[in-house]
Amino acid sequence: MASLRTGIYPGTFDPITNGHMDIISRAAKLVDRLVVAVAANAGKGPLFTVEERVRLVEDEIAALGNGLDNRVEVRPFDTLLVQFARELGATAIIRGLRAVSDFDYEFQMSSMNAKLAPEIETLCLMASDRYQFIAARLVKEIAMLGGDVSGFVSPRIAARLAERLRDGR
Repeated sequence: MASLRTGIYPGTFDPITNGHMDIISRAAKLVDRLVVAVAANAGKGPLFTVEERVRLVEDEIAALGNGLDNRVEVRPFDTLLVQFARELGATAIIRGLRAVSDFDYEFQMSSMNAKLAPEIETLCLMASDRYQFIAARLVKEIAMLGGDVSGFVSPRIAARLAERLRDGR
């Protein structure tokens, strides 16, 4: 029996956006098993804890109701990405690209990861047209300033953002 092709889609997911969910849905079609790797990234000053973000991502995947949750696993990590990918037996790191500015950063990361782990490929998926402008950082900023984020995240995430900001973090 052939081994399962495992892909890893890393990110902070603070919060998970409709754009992230689009990449997850599309990436899951390319591999047998997809691991959504939620980075601790305390340096980015996340609004939600890593445990909360894992739960939010799991809930969003389950809410799709398309059986994706049978092939997609959500795991936290706080190590070097290629080290975590090796531990999972991943053969691909999947990244989403929204704009040219993303390409420069992802190109550097891909090159560095290729030097560290040449057996792991980086696959870049272009953001779908309707999600190209969505950035979690901007969604948080809009929410913090009282703006409407309903076009960028699911109703569940919008409610969680409002709750978190109302409670003062």
